[in-house]
Amino acid sequence: MKVCVLQTDTTNDKARNLRQAEALMRKAMAEEDPDLLVLPEHFDYAGGTVEEKIAAGESATGGPAWTLCRDIAREYKVNVVSGSFFERTEGESRVLNTSVLFDRNGQEKARYSKIHLFDIVTPDGMEYRESASVKPGRLPVVGEVDGWKIGLTICYDVRFPELYQALMKAGADIITVPAAFTLQTGKDHWDVLLRARAIETECYIVAPGQVGAFLQDGQKRFCYGNSLVADPWGHIITKVSDNVGYGCARLEKAKLAEVRAQIPLLQHKVL
Repeated sequence: MKVCVLQTDTTNDKARNLRQAEALMRKAMAEEDPDLLVLPEHFDYAGGTVEEKIAAGESATGGPAWTLCRDIAREYKVNVVSGSFFERTEGESRVLNTSVLFDRNGQEKARYSKIHLFDIVTPDGMEYRESASVKPGRLPVVGEVDGWKIGLTICYDVRFPELYQALMKAGADIITVPAAFTLQTGKDHWDVLLRARAIETECYIVAPGQVGAFLQDGQKRFCYGNSLVADPWGHIITKVSDNVGYGCARLEKAKLAEVRAQIPLLQHKVL
């Protein structure tokens, strides 16, 4: 499977963000013809106030972010992971942070809502309270396309290895980690965490990130970028620099089998 991680610089202008994502997806398809496109977290909207974030949410299906991903999948006959978008739910004052896997026919194969919410103060003093606008999901999710089992996670989830162990036990071959990692944490933790998750699950880790800056409650927030793909041995096999763009890598079932034969982690698990 040939996979492309797409790196965007999302702002609080949803129409502009969707145009950027569409152009990048089409460019990747024209130049690389991959089997799987993976967008970053919040590829359609970032920043704003709590109220604006909730207002930017869309219905579970049929909204502009969902429709763009479905339509690209159908047009190019490519699998797509939607990164994430804000999903409105009946009777809820908060939205879900949702990632959807589409197959080559534009059919939904899996849907995951972010479990672990980013409620912290970063080393540069910036406060993040994701739970003010986002309701957490509850369950790990694995979907399948082209004979590959894909586990879905989002950003801050990467700090919680028990979720990745659950996806490993569920048979994942690939785990996606669309993110909007902060610059302050990303420069020290991004590569390390992703490589660790690859090594301990013996899966490919596919992690597209946001890059650049956006305004949230009048404060400028910076994202780390450096989208990457890591193989099941923990080697980084493609990486995007500090700009809007994409990176591609070939994933091999033979590599999965080789690593899992050398260190049979699943056979040795006692918990």
